Amino acid sequence: MARAKDWLLAGLVLLLGKAGGGHHGDGEHRIIPKRDPSDRAERLVLLLLGLSSLSAIAFVVVYLNDSIPSQTQLLGLALGLALLFFAAALIVVGKELVPDEELADEYSAPEHPQEQATIEELVEEGVDGITRRKLLKLGLLGAGGTLGLAALAPALSFGPAFRVKQLFATPWSRGRRLVDENGRPWKASDIAEADFYTAFPEGADKELQASPLVLVRLPPDRLDLPAELSGYDADGIVAYSKICTHAGCAISMYRVPLFAPDEPQPALVCPCHYSTFDPATGGTVRFGPAGRPLPMLPLQVDAKGYLRAKGNFDEAVGPSWWGVRNRKPTS
Repeated sequence: MARAKDWLLAGLVLLLGKAGGGHHGDGEHRIIPKRDPSDRAERLVLLLLGLSSLSAIAFVVVYLNDSIPSQTQLLGLALGLALLFFAAALIVVGKELVPDEELADEYSAPEHPQEQATIEELVEEGVDGITRRKLLKLGLLGAGGTLGLAALAPALSFGPAFRVKQLFATPWSRGRRLVDENGRPWKASDIAEADFYTAFPEGADKELQASPLVLVRLPPDRLDLPAELSGYDADGIVAYSKICTHAGCAISMYRVPLFAPDEPQPALVCPCHYSTFDPATGGTVRFGPAGRPLPMLPLQVDAKGYLRAKGNFDEAVGPSWWGVRNRKPTS
């Protein structure tokens, strides 16, 4: 218990202190012997706290800049140095600045006046050897604050908290041509039945989540699109987002029946978790863990036979998350 009280007193002395000098003269009795200020120790503590703050700030800067080479190693180095300098500062404080007297006594009655007076005297006398109290407080607050900032910085990787508009943006708009991975425009005549094609928006970043499409052609009389998706096909050619609505994996399989009518209907399949979508009914889920249909892109054929978008997706692209059903994609 005495050790716990020592730590409590040390914290009070370092963080709070007490304005003004003590009420004891040099010749009066003291509980804690008079200590000479240690200018060297105080400077060392301030230096270590400053280095800890700089290291924590370096961690945040490196974390926010993906172009820095060896980013992972630098992150570990910066955070490790921040903690090391902070721990070293606390060690110097404990060894050189905080009194280490231990007083053993019987417990007295709670709120005993003499005990209260003793605590006040201990706190008052314990700061005699510290001359830069305000600077030390600022150093501790700065190092603690920057370390807290470094600890919170990785939370940015979870995604935006309020600015979620970018999650619904897509590069698709009316008139944009569909191209293959090499930038060659797709013509409607290029899309054959019982085959599977990938398309991207012409002139846009192919790495964007909403960029890739899957294209398949079905006999027009086999289409059974809901009323809200009427006219989304181009003579039986339908286009859906290539990003599975379950966990964001890529739709990369197309199941084509070989022995109709006994075999299942054509379907787009995500091989990761086997979510299965029906291209004939608007990308509805037929099997697997996906909770909503694939977003569908309306198509049209221009005068030269090229496939173009007639508009944007009917739903937000990507895996389902809270609020995704309440927002529409934007160009």
